Amino acid sequence: MYHNPVLLKQSVDDLVTNPDGIYVDCTFGGGGHSREILSRLSDKGRLFSFDQDLDALKNTIDDPRFTLVNQNFRFLENSLLMYGISQVDGVLADLGVSSHQFDEADRGFSTRSNAPLDMRMNVMQNLDAKRVINEYGEEELADLFYHYGELREARKLAREIVHHRKTKSIETTEDLKKMFSYIPPHKVNKFYAQLFQAIRIEVNQELEVLKEMLVQAFNVLKPEGRLVVISYHSLEDRLVKRFLKNGMFEGEPERDIYGNYKKAFELIKSKAIIPDDKEIEENSRARSAKMRTGIKV
Repeated sequence: MYHNPVLLKQSVDDLVTNPDGIYVDCTFGGGGHSREILSRLSDKGRLFSFDQDLDALKNTIDDPRFTLVNQNFRFLENSLLMYGISQVDGVLADLGVSSHQFDEADRGFSTRSNAPLDMRMNVMQNLDAKRVINEYGEEELADLFYHYGELREARKLAREIVHHRKTKSIETTEDLKKMFSYIPPHKVNKFYAQLFQAIRIEVNQELEVLKEMLVQAFNVLKPEGRLVVISYHSLEDRLVKRFLKNGMFEGEPERDIYGNYKKAFELIKSKAIIPDDKEIEENSRARSAKMRTGIKV
């Protein structure tokens, strides 16, 4: 399977309220969420799905109601305008890396396989993991390890990488992992997951892209339109939670004399929805998923 969609029924239940409406799936991947959305739409409904990964285009759906846009979802608003769409009824984003991207060893996303340092979701872009590891300065590396990987030893790791590459370029995931073979066995899986996450976020500018998508989703949603986001780590979820609360990523909204502020969304549930034990057992990659849904005010 190209990708096993997480929280499939719950996300589409929250998303589709008008069978005749126009919907957006920001992360097409294997098309699991898109197919479920289409199953809820009438002949009048329309679905626009986005994916920047060329591999995902092989999964396109033969349906007159469906359009697959080969673009990063940071171009959501302008891409929809090209099809004459200025408002939609709902937007879904299932963030993170697809099962296919993890399983394709040569993409360099997985900590389990030896592969070229790549990690690009869009293989046409110039910046890859090899350039990040071999060309970024020590301070830049330390910052991204700390902020994107939440690694407390970020400065030490950056210093070791810069020292090592003076004599030999770091070419593969195994080259990178060998540098940190001293990590205790009981910590190694979490450490590599955090390290690879930090590099991947930088390569794909994931947090900045997410912010741009959320703002544009708000812009294109009709009043009472729904935004459904499934995230997989705290950095993403923090941005989503804050944006759904007050339409901002930092700072505080202006309040009136009574202490109230203008909301961007009403939350369907105050707490995130998480997969149940059965789904996690069937799909281990669902274990860190959190879903939040907002209704545009």
